[in-house]
Amino acid sequence: MRTYKKSILAAALMAAIGLTGCSDGDDGKDGQDGAPGTPGEPGTSVGNVVETVNSAADFTLTLTPEDIVVVGTEDFSVKFTVTGKNSAGKELPFSGLEKVALYVMNEAPNTTDTGGPYFWQSHGLENDFSYSMYCSLTGTTTSWGSEVDACTLVEDTENPGTYTGTWEHEGNAPIVLAEGDVNRLHRVMVRTYDITDDEGNAISDKLLTKPLDYIPATGELAVSNKDSVSNAACIQCHSALDGFAEDDMRIGNIDAHHNYQKVENCVACHNPAYAADQNDPEKGYNPNWNAMIHTIHAGHHLDLVGEAKEMFSEVGFPAELNECTVCHDNGTQWNDNIYAEACVSCHTDVDFETGDNHRGIVPESDASCSGCHGAGSLSPMEAHAVGARGTLKDGVVFDVMSAEVAADQLTVVVDVTINGETPADGTVLADYLAAEGYAHAIMMGTLDENGDYVRGLSLDTSSGLFVTTGGKLTLSQAIDANSLDGKTLSVSSEFSMCGDIESGMVIDRTTLGTDEECEIAIPANIVTKFFMFDDVAAVGVETEENLRFVPSSLENFTMPTQAMNDRTSADEAKCNACHENLSHIKAPRHGVTDFTQCADCHNNNYPGSYHADVYKQAGTDEDGEPTFELVEGLEYYNRDLATVAHRFHSGMFAGSTGGGIYLGEDGETWVNYPASKTDCQACHKDVDSNGDDMTFFAGDGELTSGRTAIAESNDYGATVNYISPVTEACRTCHAHSGAAALAHFKSNGATVYEDGVKSAADVPVESCSTCHAEGKTYGVDTMHSGTGH
Repeated sequence: MRTYKKSILAAALMAAIGLTGCSDGDDGKDGQDGAPGTPGEPGTSVGNVVETVNSAADFTLTLTPEDIVVVGTEDFSVKFTVTGKNSAGKELPFSGLEKVALYVMNEAPNTTDTGGPYFWQSHGLENDFSYSMYCSLTGTTTSWGSEVDACTLVEDTENPGTYTGTWEHEGNAPIVLAEGDVNRLHRVMVRTYDITDDEGNAISDKLLTKPLDYIPATGELAVSNKDSVSNAACIQCHSALDGFAEDDMRIGNIDAHHNYQKVENCVACHNPAYAADQNDPEKGYNPNWNAMIHTIHAGHHLDLVGEAKEMFSEVGFPAELNECTVCHDNGTQWNDNIYAEACVSCHTDVDFETGDNHRGIVPESDASCSGCHGAGSLSPMEAHAVGARGTLKDGVVFDVMSAEVAADQLTVVVDVTINGETPADGTVLADYLAAEGYAHAIMMGTLDENGDYVRGLSLDTSSGLFVTTGGKLTLSQAIDANSLDGKTLSVSSEFSMCGDIESGMVIDRTTLGTDEECEIAIPANIVTKFFMFDDVAAVGVETEENLRFVPSSLENFTMPTQAMNDRTSADEAKCNACHENLSHIKAPRHGVTDFTQCADCHNNNYPGSYHADVYKQAGTDEDGEPTFELVEGLEYYNRDLATVAHRFHSGMFAGSTGGGIYLGEDGETWVNYPASKTDCQACHKDVDSNGDDMTFFAGDGELTSGRTAIAESNDYGATVNYISPVTEACRTCHAHSGAAALAHFKSNGATVYEDGVKSAADVPVESCSTCHAEGKTYGVDTMHSGTGH
């Protein structure tokens, strides 16, 4: 226990039981009873306090507007209460706080013709002080190696967990804005220091209050005009810190400054005053929040210099850069407020002083920007084609109507509409593709006895069959006799169509000029359908209109492994939350929007990989660009969707030139991966269709997906061996352990490529679930416990 804490407990004990002395002399006579005292207010009993917490989420510091003076001529003061949860989860007053910092700002109207209509005014920076002000027990503290004045922090001995702060130095506290406007929205946030868990370890995450937005004149809570990006938007990619309330969501994985957890907190420093103080063109970026955050997320696409190149040039935005509403989910400020600072943070090649890359136009001020960009085709909404994919998603619609077999001939009939209309007879669909050089296909294959995809029946545009008649495609091909008996056929598409943003329609690419390209590649809209074939008559029977969500009651139907049923633990919705859509990931080569389409190639039965090797960063070249080296002895010989998705997001899919997410020099860091490494639920479902927790392991030790083996080949299919699926999933993240990991996998029943197993049926079930099933001491839910740092 700290000395300070002892003093509070000692005072409480003295009040409760008094102190007595001992001597060898006579005790003397008893005195008369005194008059009864007046009962005092009940205090917090000794022992009903905590002095440690086990996580940042267990610590709550509460501010109220009436207890804060940070504007006007009155002396600074602050009062707050602090609670913490004990080991039993009970919330109790937190005693023994020794150091905090207050961040104070207000939302100021911009009266100039430069910048947005409002800006964050930091009280400390406005007073030529700093971003924040410390409070400590002594009224001083050390900052960056120097002793600085601080407000004096005092805990109420009668009510442990209640604290006041006052300024005991000359003048008023530097976070009080003497001439500030009490009618403006003010924001106060408190950071607490030096808190430990019950074993004395420092709490790894910052202890920050939920920002308090209020109007000092009335004490009413308020809502900012500037918060156009919610924390929920950031969490879509950056994970959430565990344990916080739904109305207090915290961002889980931000490396800068070890994570200030909320957008509202970042602007406490990254505001115009800080930007003016740090205005150095050689940095290569503007540190004001609205400008800097654009530059960071667009970094990989920009020609950056100086510090910006060093810090941001490898950052790749996982969605499409033009889709502003991926981040701007709280109002239309991004479209309504037009000013240069925000624009040039992405459009770094524009020079408003010369007019370069701005049609030679030199604007007089930001006030003139709305003349061109306030509405119409040059407005942010239209110029960036925000939401164009949603407008164009029904440009081409395929509806698979039937699949039949007769005389060893498979015939699939697909209804087609283009821009909502039935196409004329003789319409060549290949002319509507987004790019030449790719033979797009109606993807067809079967499901094996385990529900895994087996490709091999697809027909592409090189077949000459993709010409409409009566609004239909009739796709026929010869098949081996009885090859579909008792089988289930899957039918989908990878067509990527040529979209015209202005008209909102899919167009014939051949009508474009020789130097023109399609503006946007749009997947044909299709629902993957499955057809079960009778093992006697061999006639296709359509099972249901939409079998991507397969009902478990369907007789004799083996549930597909990637159709978003309860066998699929990954969540398409979470992919779309970060990537905004799956359409652009492989466009224009593949026009796909869901896992059933991806699984035509990325399945357990299609061996080999064009990306078998793994590379990590070796260093940087003379231009500051990363260089890469081969990770010896680490290869992957399959393209199964689980393997590929894990590899890409863990940095082990990037090639010899990097790109996307890659391994850092230590071989551990996943450079550019935005979520927390241990947050499996960033991509996987939280619950199944019954509302129960989604699990990776079934009760029999197999995977919930039912996957039992993966085909691999290191010579493009000439030699095929089968391996264990759990080991392959684990080593796509845990490959750094090398030989040690391999030995662990094999000792627990894993089958690896070198074992040469030739049949999926001969791959035994691994014993991983014995230790790693959910609920076990070393279960995946415990070891991958989310976002703690």
